[in-house]
Amino acid sequence: QVQLVESGGGLVQPGGSLRLSCAISGTILSIEEMAWYRQPPGKERELVAIIARGVPVKYADSVKGRFTFSGNDAKNMVFLQMNNLNPEDTAVYYCHADVRVPDMAGSLEVWGQGTLVTVSS
Repeated sequence: QVQLVESGGGLVQPGGSLRLSCAISGTILSIEEMAWYRQPPGKERELVAIIARGVPVKYADSVKGRFTFSGNDAKNMVFLQMNNLNPEDTAVYYCHADVRVPDMAGSLEVWGQGTLVTVSS
């Protein structure tokens, strides 16, 4: 069973920084796509950043220049470095992956449980 576990959320003041982590566990053959989404209070879930095989990272306009999506292939982990945070960044942040697993055609879509980021003074 493939699981994603996020960590690193918390309360931060405007202008501050946080780094979210997402650990992938389970048996996978390959990672086709990984992304960070967020869901602000009372709003729909939205894409923050996405990386697909062979394609550069894409960011939502609202986070360009402030957020950086990176990964550690050896540890099956990805990170979201968030700088210069503002109250509009307050949301539950979710890690998402499309992975190929043994004995399954196509890819498997997996979501993490989410981690809350609150930006407030």
